[in-house]
Order: sequence, then structure tokens, then C-alpha cells
Amino acid sequence: MLTQCATSAVLFGSGDIVAQQLFEKKGIQNHDFMRTARLAFYGGAIFGPLLTKWLQFLDRLRFSTPTKGVIYRVYLDQGVSTPMVVGMFFGSLTLLEGKTFIAAKERIQEAYAPTLLRNWGVFIPTQIVNFAIVPPHLRFVTVGVVSLFWNAYLSAVNAQKQADGAPDAAVALEDAKAPEALASAVAASPSSAAAVLGDKAA
Repeated sequence: MLTQCATSAVLFGSGDIVAQQLFEKKGIQNHDFMRTARLAFYGGAIFGPLLTKWLQFLDRLRFSTPTKGVIYRVYLDQGVSTPMVVGMFFGSLTLLEGKTFIAAKERIQEAYAPTLLRNWGVFIPTQIVNFAIVPPHLRFVTVGVVSLFWNAYLSAVNAQKQADGAPDAAVALEDAKAPEALASAVAASPSSAAAVLGDKAA
């Protein structure tokens, strides 16, 4: 278990590094190390243990033919586990960023469907090969190798949703300050109050 969790932490952290440096081209100076730490923590403390136990459960299932085994394992993995894991990813990362449950729900609603569809495009073929020809003790490694690039994609999507939410937060903060500014202006002079109202109208 510890080996798998450590591997998962490294893969998620590495995926974020790939996302920031290769896709977003931030450079070392602008690299968000806290973001990388959050991804590594999620991979090692949340995703790693769950994936390990899940693969062990799938390996224990017995079927009448190898073909049925592949079909049912892929179905359970991608039809039952993955829809929950995708939501868990965006919800967990939002909370680790210090945001609220409402913000987590909003991010899941925005990113869930397209991410799940792309996940199926990547991992259904991967898991067919994994369950068909890869020995059980190496299946975690197979998922991990593919996940390096998938995690880079997830990190980039999560960062984009985080950035998309920032302007809304700024607007909300400005709106919250407006009544206070107006009250101060009224106390100072009627002309100051008119100026504040004029700025808001503009």
C-alpha cells in the first residue's frame, strides 16, 4: 500500500509539473509549488489508497471466461468507480485550495461531464489491455504510466476552472464593498456620494 501511495503522489505531482511547464509554459520562476503539493497530496493520501483497494477488489472477482472477466472489470472500473472518482477529484482539489463546498459543487458541475467523457476515451482502451494481458501485480503500474499524462490534463483543467472563478470572486468582493463606500461618501458630502454612484453606473 505505501509503495502504491508514494507512486501515486509522485505521478500526480509530476503530472502537475508537466501541466505547468509544458502546457502552460510558466517557467520555474512562476511555478505554483503549492498547486503541485496539493496534487501530490491528493494522489498519495486520497487517490492512491482508493485505487489500490479497488484494483485488489477487481482482481478477486472470478468469472467463467477470461473475456467475461475483462468485460465486467472494465465495466465496473469505468462505469461505477470512474464517475465517482472524477467528482471526487474536482471536489477535493477545490476544498484543498481553501474554498467552500458551494465552490466545489460549482466546479464539479462545470468540469464533470467533459472530463468524464475524455477519461472514457483514454482509460476504456487502457483498462481493456490492462485487464486482458497485464499481470495483476503490474496493473497499478500500467494505470500509473497512463495517468502521468492524464494527471497533467486534469491539473490543467482544474487550474483553468480555478482561474475562471477568480474574476467572479473579485466582482463579488467589489460589490460587497460598494455599500460601505457609498455610506462613507454620504457622510462626507452629497457630491462624493454622487461620484460613487456615478462610478458604479459606469
